[in-house]
Amino acid sequence: MNISEENIIGELVAADYRTASVFSAHGIDFCCQGNRTIKNACDSKNLKSELVIDDLQAVSKKQAEGAIDYASWPIDLLADYIEKKHHRYVKDKVPVLKQYLDKICKVHGANHPELLNINAEFSASATELLAHMKKEESIVFPFVRSAVDAKQTDVSILKPPFGTVRNPIQVMMQEHEVEGVRFREIAKLSNNYTPPEDGCNTYKVTFAMLEEFEEDLHLHIHLENNILFPKAILLEKELMN
Repeated sequence: MNISEENIIGELVAADYRTASVFSAHGIDFCCQGNRTIKNACDSKNLKSELVIDDLQAVSKKQAEGAIDYASWPIDLLADYIEKKHHRYVKDKVPVLKQYLDKICKVHGANHPELLNINAEFSASATELLAHMKKEESIVFPFVRSAVDAKQTDVSILKPPFGTVRNPIQVMMQEHEVEGVRFREIAKLSNNYTPPEDGCNTYKVTFAMLEEFEEDLHLHIHLENNILFPKAILLEKELMN
């Protein structure tokens, strides 16, 4: 893969998801802020773009064995995958994480007041994410499935009540950006999920789960922002023409 400073981060990750690990290692947001060039992202963090590109080139040369080519999937399959894997993950983990955060706030909050802010940020994120996913499952994903069916059966698609799929997608992407900001703040408050020396086992488990939750959310948002949503917009345009 030929990579330059002008490559768009989200497009690179969409083409080869293994590159996501490079951006994560350099602290570059590849999902919510994936519409930037490598140069813009590196400049904002005072990084040498040459070093990042070297790492990207090294990753792209590795065997693709085991890598999942999400970009090649039919978009109705991708919508099903996101709903059954990532939406289900959020629904399963939220109550557990809220319970653990409440517990460590009670035990360690006096010595580590940042926990109260972490708990507040996560609670807000959990509430918004659950509402966000309901909108995707009731508006965007059904449209994707009906559009794929229309193309396969060569029938016209009815104009949706929201006008164009661009409208709900724009809202979803704005909400993704909000959650990206929230988790950057959680990572900052938690010293990149590093528990303190006096942290109990629950403290350590909670931070490990929060880090895993953020990693899953990054992939979740990437699959939608950089693959599913652009393809849904193109498919709608094709059907309308």
